[in-house]
Amino acid sequence: MRRSEDMDLTRRALRGRDLVVFSNDWDGDPLSKVHIMRILSRENRVLWVNSIGNRAPKANTHDLQRIWRKLSSFTEGIREVEPNLFVLAPLAIPFYGSEAVRSTNRELLRLQVKRAMKKLNFRRPISWSFLPASAPVSGTLGEEFVVYHCVDEFSAFSDTNGRHIAELEERLLRRADLVITSAERLRENKAKVNPNTVLVRHGVDYQHFVKACDEATQVPEDIAKLPGPIIGFFGLMADWVDQEAIIATAKAHPEGSVVVIGKVAPDCDVTAMKAVPNIHFLGRQPYASLPGYCKAFDVALMPFTVNELTLNANPLKVREYLAAGLPVVSTDIPEVRKVGLCKVATSTEDFVRKVDECLAEGAGPSRERAERIFHESWDARVEEIRSHVGEALLKAGRSL
Repeated sequence: MRRSEDMDLTRRALRGRDLVVFSNDWDGDPLSKVHIMRILSRENRVLWVNSIGNRAPKANTHDLQRIWRKLSSFTEGIREVEPNLFVLAPLAIPFYGSEAVRSTNRELLRLQVKRAMKKLNFRRPISWSFLPASAPVSGTLGEEFVVYHCVDEFSAFSDTNGRHIAELEERLLRRADLVITSAERLRENKAKVNPNTVLVRHGVDYQHFVKACDEATQVPEDIAKLPGPIIGFFGLMADWVDQEAIIATAKAHPEGSVVVIGKVAPDCDVTAMKAVPNIHFLGRQPYASLPGYCKAFDVALMPFTVNELTLNANPLKVREYLAAGLPVVSTDIPEVRKVGLCKVATSTEDFVRKVDECLAEGAGPSRERAERIFHESWDARVEEIRSHVGEALLKAGRSL
């Protein structure tokens, strides 16, 4: 078959298919998985299976509340949250330290997913896993094709059993017909186990974040009243965020404000940050309001500590900052350098210097800056994914 004919065929992939997706909880922040599946649900039916977790829960308020939410959502059955997009919140035994409990959970999950697929009349399904935790059931559901979509080095998270997660991931890697990764370092590592591994970097919800450049976009009151310059960060405050860089930036600009928007992870101690008077924690805000907050930013921050987790990361927030037209200062990690368009800092002192450079060069949202990331839309990324899946289906002798 000629190459042009192959390309025509692969463009037909992922249309009119049934997808079983194992991912984070649907009701969380819209991460890369949500953006991808929202686009694919335009022409496919998607059964989104909420996470059963990568770790055993702890006896703290956060984890107990999460268990309660999961038990409550299980009683709702299958929810159609958007056209063609159905969410299943599976029931699992939460304290699963023993192999017996893991085995029970595996069978519970498989039976619940199979029941949901039957109810929705799924045929020729493709299973699509964003989490190693799905390894025990991926490939056991009568799927025609298995995709592992890896966006993090999961075994490097500090709150997981790294060895167990690595074992689960290797099992999933060996079972997958196609592995999609979001960072070059991930692609190199996963290809050692599965040669059918490709790279598709993150996209961005450009039309949403570019609203930061619009005159009509309103700045939320809680940030509008703060003294400038406003140097901002949004996202989860967790142990991979470089608090020293944030504190040093705030102390270098006592006349201004450093703003943190997002949840603080239960095991993340931010006492030192809260002791700095011009660091303001505004909490988690709705996704719809983020362009308004970005409009108030003079400079956006991407301060990560450098470790195995972040070296494999492709931070979505970088593209979102850029789509909002903001100057960005980031830690020196490979995927940020690939994006370009950011000032990359190699130390805490350099981080502060780079923030100063941004302020001197013209801070705040700029449509000209935003347009430099216009071509990296999620729609464009999904077309890349469609092509890779189509090629893999043809290679495996499967129908598109």
